[in-house]
Amino acid sequence: MKRHTYAEAAIELRVEESWLRRHIKRLPHSKKGRVVTFSDADLERIDQMFHHEPSTGPLALVPSAPAGAGAHPMAHLRPLPSRGQPVRTG
Repeated sequence: MKRHTYAEAAIELRVEESWLRRHIKRLPHSKKGRVVTFSDADLERIDQMFHHEPSTGPLALVPSAPAGAGAHPMAHLRPLPSRGQPVRTG
């Protein structure tokens, strides 16, 4: 098992070494005396802690509708009329 120093871990995670030092209390790591090291598993956990999936846009994961679900909850919405056309309300 490889142990990474602050500098090596920062390169692996593509962050500044100072960022690791500032957030060390919230990050998985090992400490022996004053020496802080990160295992490969620690680096993977840090990466997972700060991983975010897009919630909107073309790359967002769309949950599949459960079997037996009715119409889409926004199916009643209709597009707006073209510009210059009166908008009907009601």
